[in-house]
Amino acid sequence: MLAAAVGAVPGGTARPGQQQMATAIEESILSGEHLLVQAGTGTGKSLAYLAPALTVDGPVVVSTATLALQSQLVDHDLPRLADAVAPVLGDRPTFAVLKGRHHYLCLARLENSTEDEPEDTLFDAPARGGGGGGGGGTKWLGEAGRLGKQIERIRDWAMETDTGDRDELDPGVDDQAWRLVSMPARECVGASRCPYGTECFAEASRARAREADVVVTNHSLLAVDMLAGRHIVPPHKLLVIDEAHELADRVSSAAQAELIPELIDRAARRSRPLLTPELADSLLAAGDALAVGLAEAPAGRITGELPAPLREACTLLDAATRSALEKIGDVKSDDPDPVRKQQAKAVLDDLSKTAQRLLEDADHDVAWVEKPDGGGTGRRALVVAPLSVAGTLATHLYEDRTVVATSATLALGGRFDTVARALGLAAPADPAADPTRPHPRANALRTVRPDPTAPDRTSKPDSTSKLDSTAKSDSTSKSNRSESDDGWRSLDVGSPFDYPRQGILYVAAHLPRPAASGLPAAAGEELLGLVGALGGRTLGLFSSRRAALQAAELLRARTDLPILLQGEEALPLLVRRFRQERASCLFGVMSLWQGVDVPGDACQLVVIDRLPFPRPDEPLAAARAAAVDASGGSGFAAVSVPIAAVRLAQGVGRLIRSTGDKGVVAVLDSRLETARGYGAFLRKSLPPFWYTTRPEVARGALERLGKS
Repeated sequence: MLAAAVGAVPGGTARPGQQQMATAIEESILSGEHLLVQAGTGTGKSLAYLAPALTVDGPVVVSTATLALQSQLVDHDLPRLADAVAPVLGDRPTFAVLKGRHHYLCLARLENSTEDEPEDTLFDAPARGGGGGGGGGTKWLGEAGRLGKQIERIRDWAMETDTGDRDELDPGVDDQAWRLVSMPARECVGASRCPYGTECFAEASRARAREADVVVTNHSLLAVDMLAGRHIVPPHKLLVIDEAHELADRVSSAAQAELIPELIDRAARRSRPLLTPELADSLLAAGDALAVGLAEAPAGRITGELPAPLREACTLLDAATRSALEKIGDVKSDDPDPVRKQQAKAVLDDLSKTAQRLLEDADHDVAWVEKPDGGGTGRRALVVAPLSVAGTLATHLYEDRTVVATSATLALGGRFDTVARALGLAAPADPAADPTRPHPRANALRTVRPDPTAPDRTSKPDSTSKLDSTAKSDSTSKSNRSESDDGWRSLDVGSPFDYPRQGILYVAAHLPRPAASGLPAAAGEELLGLVGALGGRTLGLFSSRRAALQAAELLRARTDLPILLQGEEALPLLVRRFRQERASCLFGVMSLWQGVDVPGDACQLVVIDRLPFPRPDEPLAAARAAAVDASGGSGFAAVSVPIAAVRLAQGVGRLIRSTGDKGVVAVLDSRLETARGYGAFLRKSLPPFWYTTRPEVARGALERLGKS
């Protein structure tokens, strides 16, 4: 099966790591044992899991974290694979994509869109003629305006689209326009009670998914499915989670709730036609109370009880929403407008449950206040999220199906136990345990990896040979398999890239330990020397917007290189320019650490200004670390270090994207070399580049690359 799939890829060749991964998945399908697979860049992991998945008797679900990978699977990998294996299977496998309901056009919302004002006043009661005779509704303000034109274009598209999928609307529309013609799942009245139920695009997508051999979805919908009792995604025997390192965060986001004054105000206006004036006013009063409480409260995590003004606002909101829901009652088939009634009920129910959740002040939840920096205008919210989702995953992710979780970054510090615990697979660790220390059950260590703790082995002749040699064997695809007593096992299939020959990991160990935010002067000089040695072609990954801006200003002042800075243009345009302009440098922050794929000589130097530990004011990370500290462990080691390991591995992975790539990763944070414990742990989480701390070696290699 895999041979047929690989043969269908233009220039496709068998890869040992890919074959090893496919074999392990076949074994898991037979045994029912869950599997964690770390597959480095270039392994071809999509085909490695899709080929054995087609042997499963019953549907298979593949979940991805990013739309880019989802599109790659649906538009390229699966059609090519289906054609290739049809002669082997005797039938052409079918596949479908499943997205959240709000991704699809709602015909019921579209019908009412001309009756509503564009500012989300979707449920303001328009003055209709007493006899229901048409014409009296509020019309779009400025029908020829931007929003009105977008709605009209959606109306034209609705007459020709077969799927109603927003991603197929080209050119697209902005979020405000789409919100007016789509329906969140919680607000949907259901196909049986909707006048457009038989024509519903979202229901049609679910019907296609129920009939398909392979269903491609995303982590967010998978998380909602688990939290809602697993009735959205079709029943299946095998679940493949690609980009699995992001799943826990997506589940946390799905389980997160928030209260925003504007949302309460909007809910009051939407439901006013269904309420008495007194009840509607009580909702507005609760929203006003929340606005006052948020204005008085400092931004950040709430470590004790809710401050009195916020508690009072939640109490008022809880009472008002309960009374409003009781007044509205059940949605009935003979209601004059069941769609609007259900929407009003859903919003009020969400507000009620969130207020109650905040008032409970449960140990398993974390609450915090979000507000703009400096007290300016902008979003203000009271947010609550689970302290951990490992229990949720343990309960809902693995039941009645075999799970294969894969990513390029699962083995942190050379072992899988940290990620396994986050995914609810392993028993909770001893709170006093430090994940950066050697573990008796350390698993899946790569067998080919330079020891970064050994004395510096760099020299000018060696460093020349590393970057001037072509990539050779799949040596890094060799790996050890780890068996577990907990119903799961792990495997690291490495990568076909010859990292020790293709790249250098340089740590500027001579630089002072970073302290204040921004780019220190010494780090700036180091950056100048490295970029100057290569002559551009640099991707700069910075820990803060301020540091990225300082770096850009420094290089613009002291070099003639084209410096591209995230935020000055749309990111896709900046990445395109970075690919095309050979001497350019692209500087940015966290979204660049995962979202940039620039193979070839356009990117031969990746610079990371400091280790990407979570900020102290990140509420969830801080709360989780505090919980470990309170249990007698090290919150920094158990929470902050693994987060940094995943982020660092993702950033470092921007350098080598194909077998012909060569270059240097430069980390301007001496702690990666000097920090006892976690420095070695972080280095073991990275691809096995040739390692050095000598600046002259790194600059020499870059100079040779610059001349090539």
